[in-house]
Amino acid sequence: MNRTNPARTGPRANDADRYISARLRARRIMMGLSQQQLADLIGVTYQQTHKYENGTNRITAGRLFEISRVLSVQVDYFFDGIEDGRGAEPTKRQRMCLELARNFAAITDETHQESLALMARALAGHEK
Repeated sequence: MNRTNPARTGPRANDADRYISARLRARRIMMGLSQQQLADLIGVTYQQTHKYENGTNRITAGRLFEISRVLSVQVDYFFDGIEDGRGAEPTKRQRMCLELARNFAAITDETHQESLALMARALAGHEK
């Protein structure tokens, strides 16, 4: 039997919820965190974090505040650009930057990190 009673199924995610979810995922990746690591930091299960990032489950105000604290951003970061729709889906360049940041954060050797940073500066034409 298909139940459509909102009191039983809970509110469904809307476009704003999906936008916030995309911003959450992008920031988590930028910080070099896995979904499990984020889940541990905010006190939920991996599955819940996955649902937050999919836009399947809405994020409460209190949880969004906790996520913003853990990800070192202001709460308004998740709403930035929502009015004009910019930034909901990252561009190819943004995805590459996120991947670069995630991989850089995974490098444990500080000497390697510094070498990579120097190489990036040199390639960009911003040598020290």
